[in-house]
Amino acid sequence: MAKNSGSSGTGKLILGFALGVLAVALTGLAYLKFATLPVAVADKPFPLEQPLVHVPLEARIDKEKTNAPFGTSEDVFESGAKVYVQQCAACHGTPGHDVPYARYMYPRAPQLWKKHGKSNVVGVSDDEAGETYWKVANGIRLTGMPSYNHVLSDTQMWQVSLLLKNADQDLPDPVKKILTTPTN
Repeated sequence: MAKNSGSSGTGKLILGFALGVLAVALTGLAYLKFATLPVAVADKPFPLEQPLVHVPLEARIDKEKTNAPFGTSEDVFESGAKVYVQQCAACHGTPGHDVPYARYMYPRAPQLWKKHGKSNVVGVSDDEAGETYWKVANGIRLTGMPSYNHVLSDTQMWQVSLLLKNADQDLPDPVKKILTTPTN
């Protein structure tokens, strides 16, 4: 009587697949446990780490960003400057004053009053105000950027966002004074 080799072959295939998955899982766990992973700020990131994080972030912001419920004015900029100095300047600096430890953060905290890039953009002035508002309201995971959704009012978050959108413009003198006066 001949044996049916089909059922035996399928069982071996399933067993081989299960052992392969188990071997990959155990290897991954051993790598996480015993390898030197980039967990310190000074460590180089994993290959493709930055692009992999930015793609879903940008997609979500594009999907959820909104428009400001009011326009810009000197009052909006002054109020935004007051909030900025209290809540944002410690990491993101003020005009003419970068925060030294920001470059030792990972990712680095951008200095929002400094020109950067090939086009010499000031801070995030090239971003839509709605994008900046989303980042202020929601924060960004694994960056140190906190969510201010439960700290600031909706109006305050828009005031800061509109101020930063206009960081490349000549701001009114009272706004400049608020941003450059040292706080204790």
